[in-house]
Amino acid sequence: MALAPTRNVPAPKKYYPFRWEGLNRKGQKVSGEMQADSIATVKAELRKQGVNASKVRKKSQSIFSKYANAVKPMDIAMISRQICTMLSAGVPLVQSIQLLSRSHEKSGVRELLGQVCADLESGIPLSQALRKHPRYFDDLYCDLVDAGEQSGALEQIYDRIATYKEKAEALKSKIKKALFYPAAVMVVAIIVTSILLLFVVPQFEEIFSSFGAELPAFTQFVIGISRFLQKSWYLFFLGIVALIFVYVRAHRRSQAVRDATDKAMLKLPVVGMILHKAAMARFARTLATTFAAGIPLVEALISAAGASGNVLYKNAVLAIRNEVIAGMQMHVAMRTVDLFPDMVTQMVMIGEESGAIDDMLSKIAGIYEQQVDDLVDGLSSLIEPIIMVVLGVLVGGLVVAMYLPIFQLGNVVH
Repeated sequence: MALAPTRNVPAPKKYYPFRWEGLNRKGQKVSGEMQADSIATVKAELRKQGVNASKVRKKSQSIFSKYANAVKPMDIAMISRQICTMLSAGVPLVQSIQLLSRSHEKSGVRELLGQVCADLESGIPLSQALRKHPRYFDDLYCDLVDAGEQSGALEQIYDRIATYKEKAEALKSKIKKALFYPAAVMVVAIIVTSILLLFVVPQFEEIFSSFGAELPAFTQFVIGISRFLQKSWYLFFLGIVALIFVYVRAHRRSQAVRDATDKAMLKLPVVGMILHKAAMARFARTLATTFAAGIPLVEALISAAGASGNVLYKNAVLAIRNEVIAGMQMHVAMRTVDLFPDMVTQMVMIGEESGAIDDMLSKIAGIYEQQVDDLVDGLSSLIEPIIMVVLGVLVGGLVVAMYLPIFQLGNVVH
């Protein structure tokens, strides 16, 4: 079969923020901002609006404003919901994206949607236009849009996409909240202990130097740590920074490091349980969304494996996919990997037998998302006494070490 000739599609325009000043039809001074690809485009657009531009300049952006205007996953979830709403109201797709590209508060989102809109106006399908921006629209997102375009049900697909993205971001936020508390405890403990060792312990050391007798072993140990930090505090903190840098670099480049980290995180107390349930929620939500969109189960399992967020679950889902390809039912394949609870496999079995597996997977996702929410709330209430205990042990230990010689003053002073 002959292949259709490929068209040379022009590269999408890049949009920048411009600041302009000028006179309107009444001769009044007006000013404002506009997203455009060049100064000439800004002047042409202003002439259409009856404004004679006297000054147009590209707006410079600080590092802070660039970060503030960066496109975040929650922004993608929001514009997905807005596209769904506009399509439901009967607004054409190109016009919907045009409206969003002009009205969104973030310049980064306006630029992104402007490029997508330019591709749509040149005749490129939406799924292909989105694939040009893999940083913001992953394969799952583009595959779902493609399925909606093929079936003519883009409005319903965008409703599922928006729901999926909203649930995914809410779950991600809860996981970050769960991981933030233990990290905060460690940081606070290190800061408080460092301040005491660098500034408080040396004052006691000067007092002890006049005692003229051997200090208790615990006190000598604390004073030794204090002296080391005073002389080499920069080496200590540089060492911590270097370790963090090396780990982050290795995590980014080495699959083995990422896999080991994923497995270790699942073994953490409380936090590991949250990550287990979150992975099952992501697996079920992704599979329900893709399967309901008409994507075949074998392909949907690939998306679910990648979205699970943990190598243990990713490998398990890929193993399930191989068994399904071999002709095994999914609930039977799930039992063979020995990772999913009986409740999950039984609900999947009921879904397969009733022909409503997407509904059943959505219910599974809802159950585990609620459990994650409850666990994070429980961790939040549990972490406060843990912080008090950790800081109490550290600060109390240092105080005891400093006061031991004073308690034994009769034996220490000649």
